[in-house]
Amino acid sequence: MILRLKSVTKDYIWGGTRLRDEYGKNGGARLAESWELSVHPDGMSVIDGGEFHGMTLREFVEKFPESTGKNSIGNISVLVKLIDAKENLSVQVHPDNDYARKYEGDNGKTEVWYIVDCEENASLIYGFKEKLTREEFRKAIEENFLLEKVNTVPVKKGDVFLIRSGTLHAIGKGCLIAEIQQSSNVTYRVYDYDRRDDNGNSRELHIEKALDVTNLLAAEIPFQKREKNGILCKCEYFTLSCEDISGSGIEHLNDDSFTHVMILEGRGEIISENDSHTVEKGESFFVSAGTKWQIKGNCSIIYTVV
Repeated sequence: MILRLKSVTKDYIWGGTRLRDEYGKNGGARLAESWELSVHPDGMSVIDGGEFHGMTLREFVEKFPESTGKNSIGNISVLVKLIDAKENLSVQVHPDNDYARKYEGDNGKTEVWYIVDCEENASLIYGFKEKLTREEFRKAIEENFLLEKVNTVPVKKGDVFLIRSGTLHAIGKGCLIAEIQQSSNVTYRVYDYDRRDDNGNSRELHIEKALDVTNLLAAEIPFQKREKNGILCKCEYFTLSCEDISGSGIEHLNDDSFTHVMILEGRGEIISENDSHTVEKGESFFVSAGTKWQIKGNCSIIYTVV
């Protein structure tokens, strides 16, 4: 079974207009994030069209737990986003599973960033240049010289970065990113460029919790370039792959996991033995485990399994 998904959009102060103008997402003048695959209570995907139109994806997998595959039966443990950073995101960190479940009632967050597009000279922040003590980290935050201690990494379209829980990080302005992450919405901010929200208020920082969870070792920066087809990133929580299609794409079949398919460029048709949908840039689809699927047309996709 193939289900077209309606995304959930988020408006944050650093967001831009590309998700609306180029990817057809609904929302206000500013859109920061589009949650393309989500069963998280802070924003759930909804099925768009067909027999189950209007049902949340969580409701669907609860009704048909076999659709997710034996690797995560009855559950979707990942969350997939498109992120448009018109301005810098806050410098932040995510906890691991143990800490998040104990203190937040949520999962931890390991994530991967795929650079869909970026401005010239765009960059991101990834970890520390050198090992810090907890006290040195606190001092850098409180005395406002944290940016001197972090790695600023230039990025290009097609780069892939794995951001494990505990890694201090930030997306830089001018980046359009596909983010595949554990299903979680826990973020601890430590620096926000002294910005104010639309009501003139500073956004909350979470310094004590960040001190608890941040990896203070010097960072080794893991990234790779996109290949034409194949795996972009594989970790214990998910595998992200890509495919460029001109004519007929690869036939896919995964009996152990559902597949989330997102169209980054172009258009075509996604087909199975019993189903077909037109596909266009910015659209996402949930493919049930055990469904053989293929895309025909001219387009570029990424797809995720667990």
